[in-house]
Amino acid sequence: MALYRVYIDEVGNHDMSHVDDPRYRFLSLTGVILETGYYARVVQREMEDIKRDFFGQDPDEPIIFHRKELVNKRPPFQALRDEQTEREFNAALLSALSRWEYRVVTAVLDKKAHRDRYRVWRYHPYHYCLAVLLERYVLFLKDAGARGDVLVESRGGKEDGNLKDSYRRLYERGTDYIGADLWQARLTSRELKVKPRRDNIAGLQLADLIAHASQREVLLHHGLAGDSRETFGSRISGILRDSKYLRGSGGELDGYGRKLLP
Repeated sequence: MALYRVYIDEVGNHDMSHVDDPRYRFLSLTGVILETGYYARVVQREMEDIKRDFFGQDPDEPIIFHRKELVNKRPPFQALRDEQTEREFNAALLSALSRWEYRVVTAVLDKKAHRDRYRVWRYHPYHYCLAVLLERYVLFLKDAGARGDVLVESRGGKEDGNLKDSYRRLYERGTDYIGADLWQARLTSRELKVKPRRDNIAGLQLADLIAHASQREVLLHHGLAGDSRETFGSRISGILRDSKYLRGSGGELDGYGRKLLP
């Protein structure tokens, strides 16, 4: 039986106190689903090759891709300040994002609409997004006849504890749409895996590289993005639309790889 892992990255935060400000209105979780054998053979190795080719390598200080640092060309990515190097790196990264075999699910929560709809009671935003993302992951595993687990980047002691509690509730109770028996049949562990960024986990870095572009793709699709200019992220979005988003049996993206909440 094939084994998969979904690596999850967030954009935004779960704070509900500033949802009328467009900068804080949206929270999204993006999950990148990878078969574990392929991940070890191809994605990990090729990601390290890209780092070494463009930024050198120190075995005691591994380079870790982080979108914000790449965009701002901060060390250790200062080589991107050279225009030719930046063009070559962008081409290599886009080629890898297109070539690698993975599936993507992004759940975007409009926190303003969420607040307005649920005046008396509402889901915790992060738990809501996590439940929707993992429902689709569990159904993917079912359709593939596979099992898998879940890994997120550490956010700190209390936050990590809340994440683990949220995951455990899903595993033990299921949701209104998917019963606990199917969650437990397809997920290999009742415990969420949480790792710090310094562990140099390629799957988390891949999720970080595409998460902003994927959130923007969902918002543009629903007319909620304030800026529709073509950007480097637009090229990433095109790759996701063409071949990476999880799809329904009829090829549908909405409700499968792309989901806007509530």
